[in-house]
Amino acid sequence: MTYSQAIIPGKFLTRPNRFLAHVEIQGQMHICHVKNTGRCRELLTPGATVYCADCLSDIRKTRYDLIAVEKGSRLINMDSQAPNAAVARWLRQGGLGPIRELKPETTFGNSRFDFSFVKDGKLCFMEVKGVTLENDGVCSFPDAPTVRGTRHVQELTRLKELGYG
Repeated sequence: MTYSQAIIPGKFLTRPNRFLAHVEIQGQMHICHVKNTGRCRELLTPGATVYCADCLSDIRKTRYDLIAVEKGSRLINMDSQAPNAAVARWLRQGGLGPIRELKPETTFGNSRFDFSFVKDGKLCFMEVKGVTLENDGVCSFPDAPTVRGTRHVQELTRLKELGYG
């Protein structure tokens, strides 16, 4: 994913709530929007190097979006919109082979899935998850219990049993 804004490194200080972080950028503390509402406790630790998109705008409450964090030698995405953007591009470029009718945010049953599309004449559903938990080089999802995530897995399993892709 390519950002049109300047990306600026900073030092993570604190996270007063799931939407905001205090980050030191160029020697000054800024309140940044956190683009991932997961716990991310293993990633957002005091002193961690983070990367923020400069979203200079008169209508925003915060100037910066926190989009990535370094953990050891890894750069870990914190922008919850990036995985879907990357997968949409991959699908459009033929990542699963020929598909038709690619639609984001598709509601089916009691769930809303990230994508639906038709492949080989079959309606398919896809859920995309970004990884925000890393321990000893192993990346995992989720970083916290998730009723919604469990429901998605159950719904996808049921759809597969009904013949959907």
